[in-house]
Amino acid sequence: MKRDIDLIKLLLREAEGEEPKPDLSGYSEPQILYHYELMEEAGLIVADLVRGGSGQVVGARIQRLTNLGHDFLDASRSDTVWAKFKQAVGKVGGSISIPVAVELMKQLVKTELGL
Repeated sequence: MKRDIDLIKLLLREAEGEEPKPDLSGYSEPQILYHYELMEEAGLIVADLVRGGSGQVVGARIQRLTNLGHDFLDASRSDTVWAKFKQAVGKVGGSISIPVAVELMKQLVKTELGL
């Protein structure tokens, strides 16, 4: 399964308690659970992951966002920053690591602020 940065953003918004809740109807439960696992591995969330007999995540309870998770979410709130971020990621093949994504978005925010 491929990592979907848009889904990660939506799941972080949901975990933060955004109202109305983000629309996740375009994603399957296995996709969502896989991304919860990725998010925990990347240090974006603290979660209780329930694993089945094969080791695959079959359930998750998100306890909270981490500081890095808040940084990712805060930097991605601007539609302008998000569009520039997606354009930049597309130039390198469409996928980058979470820490690089957070740093890139922080830089884009600084640019938007004229810093």
